[in-house]
Amino acid sequence: MSRDLLFFALYVLLHISLLEIKGVAALNVTKTDEQRLLDALMTGYSKDTRPVYNASHPVRVSVGITLTQIFDVDEKNQVLTTNVWLDQEWKDEKLVWDPNEYNGLEVMRIPCRKIWLPDIVLYNSASDHNEKYMEALAMVGSDGTVFWPPIVKFRSSCLMDMTYFPFDDQICKLKLGSWAYTGFQVDVLNRSNTIDMSRFVENGEWEIINTEAIRNNVYYTCCPEPFPDVTITLHLRRRTIYFMYNVIIPSIMLSSLALLGFWVNPDSGEKVTLGLTVLLALSVFMLLIAENTPATSFFIPLLGVYLITTMSFTSLSVICAVGVTNLHLRGHAYPVPNWMRKLLFLISNILCIRLHHLRNGLSVNSSPHWDRIPASSTFGNHSTSNGRIVHDLGEGTVIHHDEVHKEGAAPTDRLLREDNSDVNHALLETLKCLINKHEEGERERKIHDEWKEVALIIDRSLFVIFLLGMIVASVYILVVLPLRKLATV
Repeated sequence: MSRDLLFFALYVLLHISLLEIKGVAALNVTKTDEQRLLDALMTGYSKDTRPVYNASHPVRVSVGITLTQIFDVDEKNQVLTTNVWLDQEWKDEKLVWDPNEYNGLEVMRIPCRKIWLPDIVLYNSASDHNEKYMEALAMVGSDGTVFWPPIVKFRSSCLMDMTYFPFDDQICKLKLGSWAYTGFQVDVLNRSNTIDMSRFVENGEWEIINTEAIRNNVYYTCCPEPFPDVTITLHLRRRTIYFMYNVIIPSIMLSSLALLGFWVNPDSGEKVTLGLTVLLALSVFMLLIAENTPATSFFIPLLGVYLITTMSFTSLSVICAVGVTNLHLRGHAYPVPNWMRKLLFLISNILCIRLHHLRNGLSVNSSPHWDRIPASSTFGNHSTSNGRIVHDLGEGTVIHHDEVHKEGAAPTDRLLREDNSDVNHALLETLKCLINKHEEGERERKIHDEWKEVALIIDRSLFVIFLLGMIVASVYILVVLPLRKLATV
């Protein structure tokens, strides 16, 4: 009886074993090759340790980027924002298999959270360090080669030199390396000497002139071991068309309006107003430039220098306009000095200005008096001839006072002569006063016209001086200095 029980127990165990073998075989048939490979690779795998069996061997990580877009260049905060594909490649010794055992499967896509990843960070990052990379799939080869290209938005600090703004070039660097591992544990290498620009989207404000990738070994004070990194350099150049049409050309037009102030007649009263209006408009452009440039004292933007120069010329033109207006309205009692006449006569010849009132010498006597009355003059029915007063009696008879006196006139005639003498004297005095007043008015008008011509010549001279000065300043600041900068880059 016991023997039967023993055989029965053996039969049950054998049957159960056969069922388990069939179940496992059926289970293996339902798994895919990738699933079987992933289960095999992840069995006993730890992502917290370096994937090398010999601890003295480093993990060599090749780093490179594929630049897709320059998102923003913040000059005020000195931050460069770029969208890149961060290409990382290394060899994981624990992720090796025979492709023949898995129907020729040579490349396996594995979620990056399941395998060891190098702690490559951007050293000069200006963003929150809590941000993580995109959890992209890692492409693993049968020989253990891992390629992981997550999409990353880098915000890197970049010291920007705005001296030649808006004709400036910026050199920005991206420093990539392992944060915790030394060069003896994780050796960072560059994939190429340049960066991949095949997927780059052109930026409307900046163009890329050159790129470069260099591997560096840096020793820090914390540790005697080296910390390798890959420094990627981007040479950016600003496109100037926007600033030419929106800032530079309007500034040149405003400065030309300031020059037109020298052609405005001082009698209109708008000579100074025009200069002040242009000065106010230029100050608005200065505020626009100040908003786009960093608040630093290390440099002054080239466009700011040009606007300050233009504002200086405009301010001087306002001062000169006040002086010319003063000269225009000055002359009523002060004649133009002879030295100024000679100088203005020379300037008028140079500028081809035809003079109408000014001459080389003094043309108006400064003190008209009684001796300007001629020796023989007439007024009404009375006349003087060599000091003798002659009266016209109205009937063709002329009586000379000295002849009547010689013949001995009657007392009545003597009284008549005395009365006529007083009247003649008053008339002569009145005549002299009228003549002097007329000549004084003519003299003042002549002096005033001369000062107006002086103001006109000075206005034209200042126009030529300011025109040449602004042309030279504009060409030097907006053309010569940018070309000199390009020659040194």
